[in-house]
Amino acid sequence: MTTHANAESETRLRAETRIREMALSVAVASALQVAVKLGVADAIGDEDADARDLGLAVDADPGTLARLLRALASHDVFEETAKGSGRFRHTELSKLLRADAPGGMADMVLWAGAAWTWDAWPRLEQAVRGGKPVVPELYGKDFFSYLKEDAGADAQVFNRAMTQASELTSRAVADTLDLEDARTVADIGGGHGHLLRTILERHPHVSGELFDLPAVVAGADAALRAGGALAERAGVTAGDCLHEVPVTADVYVIKQILKWDDERSVRVLRNVAANARPGARIVVVQNLADLSPEPRVTTAMDLFLLLNVGGREHDKGDFEDLFRRAGLEFTGVTQARSALYLIEGRVPAARP
Repeated sequence: MTTHANAESETRLRAETRIREMALSVAVASALQVAVKLGVADAIGDEDADARDLGLAVDADPGTLARLLRALASHDVFEETAKGSGRFRHTELSKLLRADAPGGMADMVLWAGAAWTWDAWPRLEQAVRGGKPVVPELYGKDFFSYLKEDAGADAQVFNRAMTQASELTSRAVADTLDLEDARTVADIGGGHGHLLRTILERHPHVSGELFDLPAVVAGADAALRAGGALAERAGVTAGDCLHEVPVTADVYVIKQILKWDDERSVRVLRNVAANARPGARIVVVQNLADLSPEPRVTTAMDLFLLLNVGGREHDKGDFEDLFRRAGLEFTGVTQARSALYLIEGRVPAARP
């Protein structure tokens, strides 16, 4: 009986601890953001460093900086060399916060904790009850208008974060995407063009077109622009995929942007298909809620999208429906060597 009671007690204690950890998880997110803003990861070199020296380097009180780093170390971000020593070194996680880290994630951390998020998350109950985003009510305008008109710094962080995310996944997508029979590929909503550049480098027989908003493509990868290494096989077109996509290609890639409400997602697919030839392929590169290898990330992003644009993460069945509503043939799903999937459809020979 005693052994059974002890086991039950331990199980309950673990459950209670887990609930407390989740309830206080905002502290972890905030600590990550502060560490990035202070530049702590850049201040720690290849050897361990004392909190007093780090405090001088990042203009922070050494004692409270040590407390911040201990909080992060409990999540394997940084490591204290010995308990209470005040000396810290890098871990594999903290190295990703360095500005010079290949595939670094500092800007993603800043984007996840942008100023608007601290206004929006407390209104999650309102969003869940009403099924609508809270940002328009908070700021009197839609999310992207708010970013453009009122939060330029957050918009820049967003663009950098999307570039960082693209760097992490572009190679996997380019390696998975079948372009053997294609000659032209268009990256719709492709940001600065990192994915398109990777595709063109991986598939030298293919030419490509980058399509995104004017302010975004103004910062397109130099390799894709006039005089760039890939300029002979690349073009850049400015526009808004919610209004028109005046691009013709054999394969259209739409990566990580069909996370709006269904009406706008269908509109984008229809706009792409409007100028596409019969048989053209449309490949959506995105998470799938029902197949995600990162369910905690995917479900958190699903709520994040609800708050800002009233969007969502979709599952495979959702995409089958979106393609059908856009007048496209759904042809299947392939997982890239990442958490992303290639969800593919085709423009039918006979338009509906």
